[in-house]
Amino acid sequence: MLRIKGGLYVITDEKLIARKGFLKKIAAAASAGAGIIQLREKASRLRDRLELAKKAVITAHAHGARIIINDDPWLAAAIGADGVHIGRDDATVEASRAALGADAIIGVSCYGDVALALRMQRAGADYVSFGACFRSPTKPDEPIVPLSVFGEAKRKLKVPLVAIGGINAENAGLVMAAGADMISVVSSVFASRETARAVTDLRKITGDKK
Repeated sequence: MLRIKGGLYVITDEKLIARKGFLKKIAAAASAGAGIIQLREKASRLRDRLELAKKAVITAHAHGARIIINDDPWLAAAIGADGVHIGRDDATVEASRAALGADAIIGVSCYGDVALALRMQRAGADYVSFGACFRSPTKPDEPIVPLSVFGEAKRKLKVPLVAIGGINAENAGLVMAAGADMISVVSSVFASRETARAVTDLRKITGDKK
């Protein structure tokens, strides 16, 4: 099973996917050191998602980053992605592992539930995520999870802990200090006009020296 290290985890913004230059933003983020990029796209037809995902994998790999597909392990397997991220209404860890193989990265949203995270670790997840840590422009109605969840999870889990939700350069340090191993961001990178600089600034906060 492939383990991941700490640092910056970037998630694409669905609102920006259809815009010209989207793949350039992936390239900029990857070349600036975003080691993991999650492709989150649910609105388009499967054929369009497949073509976009293929291009995203090629682009990210060309700059040394891994691509994770949101929700869909079978799409991830079809286009040679590095893994999948699943939530409460998606495929199981076991089904994802069967589709993607032993070396794939499988992450699971655990919201604020450490007991769920423990179950997902036992099932074979490579990392778990907690959030929303702050009010998020991407999902404004998501319940806020106290940062204390990272301290509790750190005592009980061995897999990396990923923080998500409203994280930016101003509050990322608080999340890392609370015990997160990685921060995942959406608008802080993909809504920025200077994608590479946004990635560089956030990586400094995480201590990622890759």
